[in-house]
Amino acid sequence: MIEIREADPTADALRPVIEAHFAHSETAGPAESNHTMDADALAGNGIRFWAMFDGDQAVGCGALKALPDGTVEVKSVHIVAQARGRGLARKMMNHLTDVARAEGAKALVLETGAAHLPDYLAARKLYERLGYSYCGPIFGYEDDPNSAFMRLALEPRN
Repeated sequence: MIEIREADPTADALRPVIEAHFAHSETAGPAESNHTMDADALAGNGIRFWAMFDGDQAVGCGALKALPDGTVEVKSVHIVAQARGRGLARKMMNHLTDVARAEGAKALVLETGAAHLPDYLAARKLYERLGYSYCGPIFGYEDDPNSAFMRLALEPRN
């Protein structure tokens, strides 16, 4: 059974997931455009982190970072390779969306790899299917040809 729960990204049980995410980002694009946060950064102030478990096994993660412009940045969504193809990234993204909406965020924003970086194709396609649209650089980022910026406006649910 899949469970998502708020967690400490520095916990030993989550080390393989965080390391896999970091390794993917290091090889997927140029170093100067890598905005991946390590476990210590994900445990920092202003960031909330969730881990996804299949039974006792950590299989994924995701985080939210509140920004001063009223938006919330999606960070570090990753599903380990052996757990992919089961809709778990969509499940994590939906969880993050529900949290941000419930907390009154006006939009979710994110940075991912640009179209010429094939290792980010699946992520971009998922974000598009979830209703994200491409936008200019989000708070805290500069324009970068290796980055794609996306935004999802959040409407309160009644």
